[in-house]
Amino acid sequence: MSVPTQRRPLTILSPDKIGALKPELADVIEYRKSGLSLNWIVGCPLECGYCVRHLFDNFEMKVPRRLMSDEEAVTRLVTHPYFRAHKTPIQLLNRATDPMLPIVKPHVFNVLRNLDGQGLTNHVLIITRWRVSPEDCAVLNSFTNLRLTVLVTHSNIANPAIEPVDSRIAAESLRTLCEHAERYRTVLYWRPIVPGLNDSDADIERARELSQHAHATVFTGLFFREEIASYYESHGLPMPYDETARRKIMPEVAEQRILDAFEGDGSWGAMFRKTSCGVAYAHGEADYNGHFGVRELCDICPKEQIARCKAAWVKPDLAAVTQEARALGATGEVEINDRAIVVEGLDEPPRYFLQHGFGYQCHDRDKPHHHRQHGRAPIGWKAGNGTETA
Repeated sequence: MSVPTQRRPLTILSPDKIGALKPELADVIEYRKSGLSLNWIVGCPLECGYCVRHLFDNFEMKVPRRLMSDEEAVTRLVTHPYFRAHKTPIQLLNRATDPMLPIVKPHVFNVLRNLDGQGLTNHVLIITRWRVSPEDCAVLNSFTNLRLTVLVTHSNIANPAIEPVDSRIAAESLRTLCEHAERYRTVLYWRPIVPGLNDSDADIERARELSQHAHATVFTGLFFREEIASYYESHGLPMPYDETARRKIMPEVAEQRILDAFEGDGSWGAMFRKTSCGVAYAHGEADYNGHFGVRELCDICPKEQIARCKAAWVKPDLAAVTQEARALGATGEVEINDRAIVVEGLDEPPRYFLQHGFGYQCHDRDKPHHHRQHGRAPIGWKAGNGTETA
């Protein structure tokens, strides 16, 4: 694995080359649950076997390239119909490269500087598994308006064919980030957890130790889509599951092993199942995704965080929600129950727009979130609704 280090600006791909990309990859704005995602740079040399880049047919693009200038990327973001100043959470480069690669991070810093210079106070999430230096931390601390969080992906997967990047790199970056944090916050992103691969007692103990060097820890499972399964099969990698799924796979037994360790040892840092929960806690705020409505999510949260989320969680007005949902294209009945807004006919982006706007979960009636599965795939659960069976 070769990681380029030259510092000249990244090449901007020609229109012809951009046109040859998968349309979803060429579209630099994508709305994801944790934020409006800006991906104006594509290409990564890190070669993690389970990378979502498989979904965009660009896993073989190893050298990062820009799709547009940093300035144009910011303009695209802040003028996007779903962007709300000071409210919409933002993610940078979370699907097609690592934002802290030496040739990528100057552009990330440019975008952060531009957004911060506009006085925006939105949450901004950066996810990395690469090296972060004290000098990088100084730059991250220089932004005075943005609510910035760096999430460090650490899996402890030892099989280099699945994850070529030594997890010790991420561990050192996490410690560096935590030691120097002033204005930003850092989260241990413990993922992807796969039973039998990286959930041993030693793996869990490693995560416990690293949780001491983060403002919060978030643990989650594996996205295992058909494109990723095909890569595993063609490269002779051990298949983690017998089937693929639309949502992340986090079997009940794996979660319980982690919770048993967490609940039995008071030396862990604060730990969460959902990204936005950990980010919000790190900044001393209520969860912007309104997860408080899904109460079984909160059973591991610190008491002070539960109090914050409870105080901020307000069931929205049905008429107001219906009006916005209809404007976005919702069909059928719009419902608001004690857990979520429930709609029909809306893809994920407009649902997330409603969710972030009202601070209340927004679910698709045809894709229900079952009790205790926490929006995960049903693989590895005893019953379809996540409840115990006799």
